Amino acid sequence: MKIKVCGLKYQDNINAVADLAPDYMGFICYDRSPRFIGQMENDLFDELPNSIIKTAVFVNENAEQVSKLIALYKFSAIQLHGNESPDFCNRFKNKVTVIKAYGVDEDFDFGILERYKNNVDFFMFDTKTAEHGGSGRKFNWDILNKYELNVPFFLSGGLSPDNMEEVKKIDHPMFYAVDLNSRFETSPGIKDINKLTTAFNTIKKFNSDEVRS
Repeated sequence: MKIKVCGLKYQDNINAVADLAPDYMGFICYDRSPRFIGQMENDLFDELPNSIIKTAVFVNENAEQVSKLIALYKFSAIQLHGNESPDFCNRFKNKVTVIKAYGVDEDFDFGILERYKNNVDFFMFDTKTAEHGGSGRKFNWDILNKYELNVPFFLSGGLSPDNMEEVKKIDHPMFYAVDLNSRFETSPGIKDINKLTTAFNTIKKFNSDEVRS
């Protein structure tokens, strides 16, 4: 199981999270989010290890701006949280890793993902909100049993130190990564390193148990 920490905003906190060696780090390029990264310095990510996949998060951004920020900050993945079309996703697929995010509720129709399966690298399933994520609310993970495509997915929405043990119970062959955000913060954009450390240790134990089994 891979780990992504999302919604990072401040240099010292970014460096502290990087020391935990997540697989992905997410930076929100959506100005309505309280975790909006704003005007970043060009060298903001210079100290991050190459092993960490730097991910830009967009909501219905135009392709020119997405391309500009990928080039400027050398993002190696993008996460799309809006109504982006399959063609829009495919425009970037061979340049960076493309994660298409969806807000999920009891009525979510996984059939709508069929059009995207050849145009993205991963899906992300988050709790459905008007704010496009970051709510700290968990959806019913049993719904994931309805997902049948051969595209790996990230799990987001309401993950917290209190429910990390429950994650192990999700038995789906395409379950690839967890996305840790608002429930691991002291305030929007500032991650609680102690809470993250606990979660990282729990996930590493999951992975060790999988290897032994």
